[in-house]
Parts: sequence; structure tokens; C-alpha cells
Amino acid sequence: MARTREFDTEAAVSRAMELFWTRGYEATSVRDLTGHLGIGQGSLYAAFGDKDGLYRAALEHYRTTLAAAALRSLEEGADARSAIRTMLVERVRIAVGEDGRGCLAVNAACERLPQDTAIRRTVRDMQDASRDALAEVLRVAAERGEIAKRHEPSTLAAFLVTFLNGLLVSSKITPDIGALEPLVEIALATLD
Repeated sequence: MARTREFDTEAAVSRAMELFWTRGYEATSVRDLTGHLGIGQGSLYAAFGDKDGLYRAALEHYRTTLAAAALRSLEEGADARSAIRTMLVERVRIAVGEDGRGCLAVNAACERLPQDTAIRRTVRDMQDASRDALAEVLRVAAERGEIAKRHEPSTLAAFLVTFLNGLLVSSKITPDIGALEPLVEIALATLD
């Protein structure tokens, strides 16, 4: 007779996400995970297969919670410039937290992509979703005359995603919102 799982896997994934986000994949051991989650090693392996499986679940959780919330806030913004500014600044504010933990997706791209094609796919999907959402906001804003039409919305969106990725990496080096937030205004100048 199989034993029933004695822990909440969704809560465990959320807690693991926080640990991976703060420490990184390589610096987080299975012992760290089991201690932080309050579960045994056998339970971790039974639920997630291995550390890689838990990491992929944590990254997916990040995608469906924090990354999805950023896209919703972008779509709900009053005008394009304000919505994009708010989204960029909020992402930086989150990234500088915990003494510069950055963005879990960007961290995964820097640390895990060569070893894990599933991580590459997940991160690429997040990047594509951000680019597509931004492109739609920019397309509508250009039609309304809110922004200049000198750049193709999809190219401008790709630039903003690339800018944000660089900003998120910089947040790990300089976890200072006061130093990073003014850079958002320079990026927004591309909308003029």
C-alpha cells in the first residue's frame, strides 16, 4: 500500500522557489532543501524526482505567480508609458530585495541553461510572453498616438525585455533601487 504524501507540495515548491532564488541552484543542496521544507529526502525524491525536478517546479511556480502578475499589471495599466514604467520599476524593486537576489528566471538563464533544456524552454517562454505582452501594449499605444511610431512594436518590446534582463543582472551587483530606477527613464525615452 502506497503512503500518502504528508506535506503540501504547492507550499513546498513555493518555499523551495524562495530558497533557490536567494541562494541559486548550485549553492542549494538537497540537505538545505529538506531542512528548509521540513521534509525528508525520500519525500523530496518521491514528489519531485530529484533536486532538478524541484528546481524546475520552482521556476514554473515563479512563472505562474510573479512573472504572470507582472504581465497582468502591464495589461491593466492606464497608459502605455506608465504601465511599462511601473512594470520595470516593480521588477527591479523585487530584484534588489533580499540583498540583490535578482530575478529567478534571469538567474536560471545565467546558471542553468547550458545544462538543462527544460529550463531553457521555461525561461524562453517567460521571455516570449513578456515580449508579446509588451508588443501588444506598444502597438495599441502607437495607434493611439501615445508613443512614437519610429520603432516596430515587436522590436521595441524585444529591446525592453533585453534591457530589463540586463537591469535584473545589475540588481545582483548593485542592489540599490536609487541607482537602477533612473535607468528605466532612459529606456522609456525610446518610446518618444
